[in-house]
Amino acid sequence: MPSNPPLIHIVDDDPAVVKALKRLLHSWGMHVRTFASGREFLAVLSRSFEGDCSVIDVQMPGMTGFEVQEALNRAGIDVPVIFITAHNEEGVEERAMRAGAIGLLRKPFMDETLVGLIHTALQRPRKGAAPEGKQCQGLDRRGEFFNPTE
Repeated sequence: MPSNPPLIHIVDDDPAVVKALKRLLHSWGMHVRTFASGREFLAVLSRSFEGDCSVIDVQMPGMTGFEVQEALNRAGIDVPVIFITAHNEEGVEERAMRAGAIGLLRKPFMDETLVGLIHTALQRPRKGAAPEGKQCQGLDRRGEFFNPTE
């Protein structure tokens, strides 16, 4: 983890989720900036990018989490992304992996699981590919880690 507290972005349209995640990450000594939409997040980042990891909801009005990550990739912004979702969509894990996400968590998830993925993200080299087989971790319905490529 960086010597200064890491700055984590939370992008989610649900105020209750944002509040809970902000409280959780603050309790772990992280700085947090919150955004209610992907467009708001990208508008702020277009002025200057600061951040060590982004936690982005998959389903948001106006712009999905995947569209947000595509915009980050097009802009050359190399920030680890962890997707969160409350939906049980077919193929979402594979899409997250293809997008280069560090992980995907299905709501509700355990606090320690998110914090663990953030710590993994903070250890990842910022320029270059993630280690083979570690591009995207996720949780199955039992709360166990899996790698969609296995």
